[in-house]
Amino acid sequence: MKTIEYVITDPVGVHARPAGLLVKKAASYKSNIMLKNMETGKSADAKRIMSVMSLGVKQGNKIELSIEGEDEDAASSGLEDFLKENL
Repeated sequence: MKTIEYVITDPVGVHARPAGLLVKKAASYKSNIMLKNMETGKSADAKRIMSVMSLGVKQGNKIELSIEGEDEDAASSGLEDFLKENL
């Protein structure tokens, strides 16, 4: 299992557009990917848009992605790059 911790820098947080892009990116991998808002302790399946949106991730919140599965190395690398570029 791989984990990624990241602090959201986007001024609006994880709103509809980047959440949709994150879900699309996560869905491109076979691994199970969970997203956790470290501020509230809530977790969600990173491949489901409504789950991701329900976390209410704001600027400055720390998130954690837990990735487990056959392509976890590729998923970890790809998602970390995605977070740095988009959030």
